[in-house]
Amino acid sequence: MKAIVVTDQAAGTAGMKLMERPEPQAAINDVVVRVHAAGFVNTELDWPSTWTDRTFRDRTPSILGHELAGVITALGYGTTGLSIGQRVFGLSDWYRDGTLAEYVAVEARNLVPLPGDVDFTVGASLPISGLTAWQGLFQHGGLHAGQTVLAHGAAGAVGSIVTQLAREAGAYVIGTGRAVDRQKALDFGANEFVDLGNDSLEDVGGVDLVFDVIGGDVQKRSAALIRAGGTLVTAVGPTDIRPADGLTVDFVVEADRAQLSEIVQRVRDGRLRTNIGKVSSLDDAVATFNSTERRAGKTVIRVLP
Repeated sequence: MKAIVVTDQAAGTAGMKLMERPEPQAAINDVVVRVHAAGFVNTELDWPSTWTDRTFRDRTPSILGHELAGVITALGYGTTGLSIGQRVFGLSDWYRDGTLAEYVAVEARNLVPLPGDVDFTVGASLPISGLTAWQGLFQHGGLHAGQTVLAHGAAGAVGSIVTQLAREAGAYVIGTGRAVDRQKALDFGANEFVDLGNDSLEDVGGVDLVFDVIGGDVQKRSAALIRAGGTLVTAVGPTDIRPADGLTVDFVVEADRAQLSEIVQRVRDGRLRTNIGKVSSLDDAVATFNSTERRAGKTVIRVLP
């Protein structure tokens, strides 16, 4: 099968190659999925799990990508609840070969049925962005109606879902981003928009929850805005920043079947819109990831036309 493979951590995206790799086999409680569409985030190249297994042994050559939508072609021993020919989507294990390939072996518990009225491209765009937004807002942020959320990167793949879920939950959302992102952030439901290049972030006033996907100086300045009892939630790694009278939570997104089911149901009934930017083929994936163009949304690789 064809797959996007890396072997050299120092090479970055320039080290990605489209190669032939053996088709995976289904282990106990696994399924093999014929991948129709897959997602990838550039930070994968910085994750230890891309390069080593759980015992820190080198596991290259590694196949990239962890988001997928496709059709089950084989079941491993002991697998229940799924069937051959079923449409599924989900999030594969960080330490296993990934989804930028024609086939992938995935633990059955990490997959959710993909309704027939949801396109594979949409399904592949949801796992990381959707679960990051859901877990950051509700598991780690404890969001409830009437609170104010500062959503950084509100026009991005994660931030646009943060905005929509927070608004649905009854929160007031202040989105941030570049000047060119203003209308897009408002279209996704932000009540206000702060241009981080020209507006004063400090003029926002107090908020109950900051959802950070930027880090650095923006994160530091945001911590000072959090009201007593509030939370700064970040998905960009550990931080020393803590609000004066609140909490900081940094987290790594986890597969969750129940949450993905909730997310895809919202897509089906129109409560949630995906934010898909560029869609490329597997043959064009390496060039897409090496492009210097700014990506306005989630990049999805359509593996099977």
